[in-house]
Amino acid sequence: MMLLSFGCGAGGALVVDHFGSGDSGGKSVLYQSVKQTGADSGGGSTADIAATVSDSVVGITTESVQMGQRLQQYVSQGAGSGVIISADGYIVTNNHVIDGAQKITVTLKDGTEYAATLVGTDAETDLAVLKIDAKDLKPAVMGSSGDLQVGQFALAIGNPLGELGGTVTDGIISALDREVEIDGQTMTLLQTNAAINPGNSGGGLFDSSGSLIGIVNAKSSGTGIEGLGFAIPIDTARPVIEELINSGHVSGRIDTGLALLDISDAQTAMQYRVSQTGVYVQQVTGANAQRAGIQAGDLILQVNGTDVATASEVNKVLSGSKVGDTVKLTIYRSGQTAEISYQLTEQNTGSSGSGGIDSSGEL
Repeated sequence: MMLLSFGCGAGGALVVDHFGSGDSGGKSVLYQSVKQTGADSGGGSTADIAATVSDSVVGITTESVQMGQRLQQYVSQGAGSGVIISADGYIVTNNHVIDGAQKITVTLKDGTEYAATLVGTDAETDLAVLKIDAKDLKPAVMGSSGDLQVGQFALAIGNPLGELGGTVTDGIISALDREVEIDGQTMTLLQTNAAINPGNSGGGLFDSSGSLIGIVNAKSSGTGIEGLGFAIPIDTARPVIEELINSGHVSGRIDTGLALLDISDAQTAMQYRVSQTGVYVQQVTGANAQRAGIQAGDLILQVNGTDVATASEVNKVLSGSKVGDTVKLTIYRSGQTAEISYQLTEQNTGSSGSGGIDSSGEL
């Protein structure tokens, strides 16, 4: 298993799915290409494919409030990519692209900018759906990742570095069902050698027919490493996208009811006015966790008896948990340790914000 960090249609008959609300008689429309067998059934040149699908890929910029040195707040900007999936403005991107953002802006290929609202997110698959108030957009046509073959043509379009929107790179499918670990989360991804750079995250991976076969979400970086890009298979992404549009969340996903903060060095610990490094409760977001007595500023030492030092380690311990399971935390607060137990709820249900970081930067 590889350890990574987040990096970053047309042709043939179509199956048209209706969902949600919007245009087309009150229903948004998602386009699905007819399932192909074996390798792609031809297609045009790389230039032809890029011209066909590039209008379906957007740039995404985000703004979030961060705490800097001297305990001053500042606005942090981020960038990524997204893929239009309906003519009335639904867009799929990565969860990590918009995670924590207070403002999300979508830029179309022609430069038009829209303020985006967040429809729903799913951290487990690293997917999120946005909505912009637009019409007559050009949605991507979803293909099938189940029929892909190693060596098959692949084309990636995204917004590398946050300022090179519409960048096209091509290559092949290097591997199928590649199991990788990203920030403590194990994912099964497509591997491609098409160039992937920071800002490509959330962009599209297309086949030679111009069908969307994956959502780009990671790359492997380091000295001497090239050609290792990864994408969420569209067969994995599509049902998640549909659930996010229909209900705002994916049923059955657990919610810890906690927003966590990693403090990994002495300088950051000083910034937040805490005495040691580790994973802290930044905000209590769930009613169960709040009733159990967990507070912002608690240092989590163990989860279900396993030592933890980062948020990714917390997620790894809880990866097999189900809604209704009891989680036992060992926490450190005001010079004392305590054990607190509570039941896990379903994401986006039973939440009520409480606690957090105040304007002084103290936990």
